[in-house]
Amino acid sequence: MTRSIVISINTAWNIVNFRASLIKALIEHGYDVVVMAPPDDYADRIPLLGCRYIPIAMDNGGTNPLRDFKLLFDFYRIFSEVRPFCFLGYTVKPNVYGSFAARSLGIPTINNVAGLGTAFIKESWITQVAKVLYRMAFSGAYKVFFQNNDDLEYFVGSRLVKRGIAFRIPGSGIDTSRFASKDMDKEDGRFRFILIGRLLWDKGIREYVEAARLIKERNPNVEFQLLGFLGVDNRTAVSRSEVERWEAEGLIAYLGSTDNVIPFIERADCVVLPSYREGAPRALLEAASMAKPIITTDAVGCRDVVDDGISGFMAKAGDASDLAEKMEKMLLLPGDQRVSMGRNGRNKMVREFDESIVINNYLTALDALAQR
Repeated sequence: MTRSIVISINTAWNIVNFRASLIKALIEHGYDVVVMAPPDDYADRIPLLGCRYIPIAMDNGGTNPLRDFKLLFDFYRIFSEVRPFCFLGYTVKPNVYGSFAARSLGIPTINNVAGLGTAFIKESWITQVAKVLYRMAFSGAYKVFFQNNDDLEYFVGSRLVKRGIAFRIPGSGIDTSRFASKDMDKEDGRFRFILIGRLLWDKGIREYVEAARLIKERNPNVEFQLLGFLGVDNRTAVSRSEVERWEAEGLIAYLGSTDNVIPFIERADCVVLPSYREGAPRALLEAASMAKPIITTDAVGCRDVVDDGISGFMAKAGDASDLAEKMEKMLLLPGDQRVSMGRNGRNKMVREFDESIVINNYLTALDALAQR
């Protein structure tokens, strides 16, 4: 039996930032890991994880059938060469076209639905097409992992996946030893909120900015930071001109993007993500693991990572006024209560979201597959 495993995700950046620990664990478990992802600035780092990297063209935001057919053919060609023991698929196109190719060659698949994205926030013809493709792709899956129970129940209820192969795991997991709390001395006494993530409207950027506008009228000594990629290839991307306008108004401090969010979280008093829908939002997992109180929305994926009133607050999705109310409530809490919230969040991350839980789920599934 071959010991090769192919992993495919829609960006090399995703591999390096979110799946490195899993890849290392698979290698330590005796597997030869092959990674397929479109080349980007992070592609050179993939072989440093100890695996083989095969670049593959992937039109992540497009619906061109010719490009998708080429992607399907590329998966088939590479799978025919590698003949992996199992295919691990993440994100939409690897999950769909990678699974089609794997099944045609008799290769078992373990899929991971890491949130459903824009197409499932507001249903359209794209949603219906996505459902058909998911149903076909997952019909022959060995297991399908979901990052929250809402998405799992949606897929099972819509008959996109059989209940017997659907399981929830805690996102991509968090390295709680790396993302740990650290006491920071305040340099200037300013209270800092930070939103970390790709700059997409679906992340609640508009509501965050409007909440900043409302709060600054009463609390001018509060800073509202944005950290994340601008110019994302997504139809809901925030433009650079919008961000520059907010900066000119004095509403937002844009910090750019980074490979290391730890120092930015350390300097923040509260991490905010008013997203409309998530899988298991990484930024909030990292913040809570570092014992920072968090504010998010009562939305799919987001509600799973916070205990309202215990480790942070939940606001209504798409409601800037309610978000401002929750942020001002956090701002006015006594410092020891915010510290207690942070500790509660840290305990929750260690208990429920540590990356060892995710890795063990994969290793257990692969060991069981090997015994079939």
